[in-house]
Amino acid sequence: MKTAIITGASSGIGAAITKELLHLGYRVFGFGRDFTSLLADLEKEGIYTSPGSDFIPIVLDFMQTGKLIEKIREIRKTSKIFLLINNAGVGYFGLHEELKPSMIHEMVTVNLEVPMLLCQLLLRDLKETGGHIIQISSITAKKNSPHGCAYGATKAGLTAFSQSLFDEARKYGVRITCIHPDMTKSNFYRNADFGTEADPACSLSPEDVTAAVRAVLTAREGMVIPDITLTPQKHRIAKREKRFPNLK
Repeated sequence: MKTAIITGASSGIGAAITKELLHLGYRVFGFGRDFTSLLADLEKEGIYTSPGSDFIPIVLDFMQTGKLIEKIREIRKTSKIFLLINNAGVGYFGLHEELKPSMIHEMVTVNLEVPMLLCQLLLRDLKETGGHIIQISSITAKKNSPHGCAYGATKAGLTAFSQSLFDEARKYGVRITCIHPDMTKSNFYRNADFGTEADPACSLSPEDVTAAVRAVLTAREGMVIPDITLTPQKHRIAKREKRFPNLK
């Protein structure tokens, strides 16, 4: 059985990918904040029964990178990792001058530093297993984002890092794929002054991104899909009042 690690596994895109990995027969270590809803769904579907089964949920705050490093080192003592999916992300949007320093720090840490740390910690395992890294980046990595300069920069950094890392590690059999979704229905935009439209043609679903992950993982050995961009048919968003949390 192949072992996977996925961040941001407890909701949205991460929860959908976690379900798919379990259906594909992976043993999954999932990092997230609150697994109550996901565990209930997995139990209903009959693919999760108790802790220690094929799904191991790990509650962790990604801003505490020291604890994350410790946990990964613990996992490596008993498991060889075949798949790493860096899915966790955070975004604050608006004029750059309106962002608080803590918001910028959180985006850089979660969106860029954590994936770089996990790749560094697990790369030797992935070379041994001929494994795969999948980065859930963003379409904002490929275009100007005047309403989210810092967020776009972190995702552009993730994409650039992944491209260079693939050139470094490909001769060892490691495959790396960056997926760039456009707006996706989830709670990701809870702090923004915009969100997804009700029309399903105006946004992606977590299952759309999951389908891309499945295509990547089931591609023939020896062929790599380094880059996927996903976009809805229509380009339209819903405006609303800004809801920044009280961060310092």
